[in-house]
Amino acid sequence: MGKPEQLCDCEVLHEETVAVVRKKMPATEKVGDLVEFFKLFGDTTRIRILWALDHAELCVCDIAALLNMTKSAISHQLRILRDGNLVRARRDGKVVYYSLADSHVKEIFEKAVEHLEEIHE
Repeated sequence: MGKPEQLCDCEVLHEETVAVVRKKMPATEKVGDLVEFFKLFGDTTRIRILWALDHAELCVCDIAALLNMTKSAISHQLRILRDGNLVRARRDGKVVYYSLADSHVKEIFEKAVEHLEEIHE
């Protein structure tokens, strides 16, 4: 059962605070970009791939074996993650290795995991 809803019962608008925050609100386009970014995290397979890549650089075959999925299914999800700039690819001969794109992606992912672990303690 969830927490009881807390509603504001005030009649006064905190105009100064609203004005300050209004000036800092992002443009609609930037909000749309954020929505698209967070949608990338909205798939179980992509989260499992990100989890794996948070621990090691892996090739498609490694990820497919780890997740018990086809290479084709993994490649499809990696393409989405790559297009969203969450993962990067590195070729070593005939093998292409995948890793998280950068420290920002690693931090976002790990902070989300940490947040959820704290909630469930």
